[in-house]
Amino acid sequence: MSFVKLTASVLAISALSATSAFARDQVQVAGSSTVLPYASIVAEAFGENFDFPTPVIESGGSSAGLKRFCEGVGENTIDIANSSRRIKENELKACVDKGVSEIIEVRIGYDGIVFASDIGAASYAFTPADWFLALSDKVLVDGQLVENPNTTWADVNAEFPQVDIQAFVPGTKHGTREVFEDKVVLAGCEVTGAYDAFLAIAEGDTDKARKKAAEKACIALRTDGKSVDIDGDYTETLARIDSNTDGIGVFGLAFYENNTDKLQVATMSGVVPSTDTIASGDYPVSRPLFFYVKKAHIGVIPGLKEFAEFFVADEIAGADGPLAEYGLVADPELSDTQSVVSDETAMGGNS
Repeated sequence: MSFVKLTASVLAISALSATSAFARDQVQVAGSSTVLPYASIVAEAFGENFDFPTPVIESGGSSAGLKRFCEGVGENTIDIANSSRRIKENELKACVDKGVSEIIEVRIGYDGIVFASDIGAASYAFTPADWFLALSDKVLVDGQLVENPNTTWADVNAEFPQVDIQAFVPGTKHGTREVFEDKVVLAGCEVTGAYDAFLAIAEGDTDKARKKAAEKACIALRTDGKSVDIDGDYTETLARIDSNTDGIGVFGLAFYENNTDKLQVATMSGVVPSTDTIASGDYPVSRPLFFYVKKAHIGVIPGLKEFAEFFVADEIAGADGPLAEYGLVADPELSDTQSVVSDETAMGGNS
């Protein structure tokens, strides 16, 4: 994807010129496969419009990217981690332990998690309970927790077709997996009453520990082949559906919207996923997207701050920019994010 030269207001970001005094002169980014296409679009435009080399963008998943980000400070470590979820407390601690003590959190916008199948397959109107009943390791039957007996979607919901359950879900290293677990599987567990049953038998010394154990039991997925973890990106999920047209995959909204010739999307709780329903908050399975900047690398790695500022500029991440055209839901508080980057405000308020 290429872009025309950008306006002077965006190019003004590049007030500082690049130098050749460093062993590494390319910004290095890794992480979320959901954020990957957005970061790639920005990197290409950045390389076309600035006197800095095009940043190197790698995928691997949010958790993997943040793990690399927290390996330390220095030119042999990445500068930015893309993530489809907020960084966790244990990850922050891992960063601090390795000397990465100042991190700038940058929210780029919002995305939805959608449930899509082959365009010629049956259509579905899902609820979180449907997905819990389809994929959970244990479900509640006649008041008892039992191994999941459901083998077809009709077993889950009588309104669904008599089609074998085959779901392709993000692997555990992906941030999308955690949102799927929390907003879909756990929500379905609670609605069906299974959470209360898990809580009644949960072990732990405190209420908090027992609740955590019950939540962990809720999101444990079956291992009999009905639920398949996808460790690659969404193109792998699409390939699985191409070869099994009854399968249903979990995707980011933007990926689906760029593959509507191959996929059809299901509703969730009666709402069709779209940029409008995500922006309004009506669609229940949405999340903010982030990247994290290693503040210690600003001023050391040429073009790092300029790239971060460019990424969240109105002309790029705003409602009329190329990221919205690809499928990102623009952040209504984008100006606040721009200030965070411009002021180099680290998490915790330090600038």
